[in-house]
Amino acid sequence: MTSLQELKSLSFFSGCLGLDLGLEESGINQVLACDFNKHCRATIKANRPNLPVLEDITKYSTEEIRETAGLKIGERPTLIVGGPPCQAFSTAGKRQSFEDPRGNVFLRYIELIGELQPDFAVIENVRGLLSAPLLHTPHEDRKSNDYAPTENELKGSALNYVIEWLERLGYSVSFNLYNSANYGVPQVRERVILIAARDGSKVPFLIPTHSNDPKYGLKPWTTFRDASTGLIEKDSIALKFPESRLHYYRMLKPGQYWKHLPTEELKKEAMGKSYFSGGGKTGFFRRLAWDKPSPTIVTSPTMPATDLAHPEEDRPLSIQEYKRIQQFPDDWILTGSLIEQYKQVGNAVPVGLGRAVGKAIIDHLSSQVPQKDPTFDDFPYSRYKNTNDSSWRLDFKKSTSMPKSQQLNLSITTD
Repeated sequence: MTSLQELKSLSFFSGCLGLDLGLEESGINQVLACDFNKHCRATIKANRPNLPVLEDITKYSTEEIRETAGLKIGERPTLIVGGPPCQAFSTAGKRQSFEDPRGNVFLRYIELIGELQPDFAVIENVRGLLSAPLLHTPHEDRKSNDYAPTENELKGSALNYVIEWLERLGYSVSFNLYNSANYGVPQVRERVILIAARDGSKVPFLIPTHSNDPKYGLKPWTTFRDASTGLIEKDSIALKFPESRLHYYRMLKPGQYWKHLPTEELKKEAMGKSYFSGGGKTGFFRRLAWDKPSPTIVTSPTMPATDLAHPEEDRPLSIQEYKRIQQFPDDWILTGSLIEQYKQVGNAVPVGLGRAVGKAIIDHLSSQVPQKDPTFDDFPYSRYKNTNDSSWRLDFKKSTSMPKSQQLNLSITTD
C-alpha cells in the first residue's frame, strides 16, 4: 500500500479549503489548490502560504497543472477533488446544467480526471445534480401538452452523462446524498459526494459517526450549542438586520420562525406578499435552536427567505459562528469584506464531511472495511429516497420509458 506520506491530493474549485482541511485531517496531503475567486485564493495563501494556487481551471494545460503540483514524470496523484460551481445544478436556480458556462468547467474537471488518471476522483455537489437534465428546456416549452423530452432532457441525464464518461475512462462510480450532521457537523447540510476509483472497485458509502436515531448506537448530532460554546459575544463580528425586521425577531424564541409570531395579523404584516405564497417558508424570520444542528448555512445570513439568526441575540449569525458551524479553526484567516467572508464559508464543504471522504478512501486503500457494511443497510443518509448510486441508476433507467410526471421522483422522507 502507498504510505500516507505519499497520498497526494489536487484540489479544484477549492474555495476556502473546507473539503481539503477534512482530507488533511484524515491523512491526505494537499499539493495543489485552484479557484477562480480572488478572495478565495487570498484566503488560501493567507493560511497555506507554501501551497501552489492556480486560478481559472480552464486556463491551464495538464502539463502545467502537473508541474505546479510538483508531480514527477509519470506520477499519478492519489486523488483529485472538486466541487464544481453548483449554481448550474441548484434547484433554486435556472438549472441550465452543462449549457451554463459554470457547467462547462464541470466538464473540464472530468477531462482532467481522464488526463491525470488519479487513483481516486471526488465530485462534491448540491442535491440538484441528481435531477438536473443534460440539456435545458425552457419552462414554457415543457408546459406544452405535446412536449416529449429526449433522453438528454430527462431529469438526471447530466449526472448520467458524467457517470458514463467516468466509466469509459475505466473508473467505478459510487455516490450518495449525505447529510453532514451524520458526520459530526453541527449543521443539516446535504451534499452529493461521488467517489470514482481507477482500479474499478467500488468505494463503500461514507460510514456515519453520528445520528439523531439512537438505534444505530452512534453519537447524537452535534448541536449549535455544542458548536458555539466558548465564543465570546462581544467579539462577534456580524452583519445587521434592519430595525424593521428586528421588530419581529424580538417576539421569537430559540428555534422559532415567522409562524410562531403571536398573532395572525403580525404574521401577515411580517411576511407581506410572501404570506400568501406556497411552501413552508421556514427560512423567514428564523432563529436557530440551541439544541439542534444549524440549518444549511448560506452565503449570507440576512437574506429574507433564508434567515439565520442567533437563538437569542438580536442579530444574524456572526462570521465566528459560521466558521464553527462549518468546522473551520477559530484562527482560520478569511480575506475580503465581511460579505465576502460569509460567502466563502457559506459555500464551503464542512470539514467533517471532508474528513469522512478521506477516511473512506484511506480505509478502502488499506482494506480496513468490507465492501458492504450491513450495519447501515437502512441508515437514512439524507432526507430523500433513491439518492445512492444503485437506486438512482434503477430510477433513471425506468425514467427513460416513463411518463414525464413520474421521471426520477426524489421524494423527501423526513423534515
